[in-house]
Amino acid sequence: MNTTTRPDLLQAFDALLEPARFKDYGPNGLQVEGKRQVHRIVSGVTASRALIEAAIDAQADAVFVHHGLFWRGQDGCVTGWMKQRLALLLAHDINLFAYHLPLDAHPELGNNAQLGLQLGLTAGARFGEQDLGFLGGRSDGGSFASTCALAEHIESRLKRPVVQVGQAQAAIKNIAWCSGGAQGYFEAAIAAGADAFITGEISEPQAHYAREMGVAFIACGHHASERYGAPAVAAHVAAQFGLQHQFIDIDNPA
Repeated sequence: MNTTTRPDLLQAFDALLEPARFKDYGPNGLQVEGKRQVHRIVSGVTASRALIEAAIDAQADAVFVHHGLFWRGQDGCVTGWMKQRLALLLAHDINLFAYHLPLDAHPELGNNAQLGLQLGLTAGARFGEQDLGFLGGRSDGGSFASTCALAEHIESRLKRPVVQVGQAQAAIKNIAWCSGGAQGYFEAAIAAGADAFITGEISEPQAHYAREMGVAFIACGHHASERYGAPAVAAHVAAQFGLQHQFIDIDNPA
């Protein structure tokens, strides 16, 4: 059974995702130190208690996620849910690696690149703050006949309903997307020339922008839009070291 060390694993993740390039909302990298030797990695979207318990059952030495435990603005108290999650990780000596914006941005393995792959989209440009947004179109060079056609396509690929607001004025060729809670990128997507914008969430202002600007807004779920980056990165790095890897998807309707 192949193993590697925690420092070597951290170095590999950092080399791939380059967290120093990003201004983020929390620490990227090793958030909780566990055992030094690692042979099995579990990946998931969020470091929830359910994921940690599943990782324990899978006998994981490390957990790799997009949403870690620590965020700007927390009060720093280790109580309630935080105490429960940390207690499980520490009791079982499991390393927790978390990468937020660096995981969104990776051009091949990140959340946005992998979401595009799932939806049959190819990016030709980047837009928005820290170039996190992707702008492109269908990989086959075609277009979607209508906003409804695009929404139905997304629902079939992600296997969940979407929220659709606004109607594109013609066939949809230029598509912008940014996973998770990127509804604030909508105006930048419009300025970049998008006919439609895909993200995870929608807030009240975006419905009005979509109707007034003739650009479709489609929210497909925060979790659903970010299911693909963590397993892609974890599998890639695990393969470098010959480690075992398992993606565990803890369902989330949000």
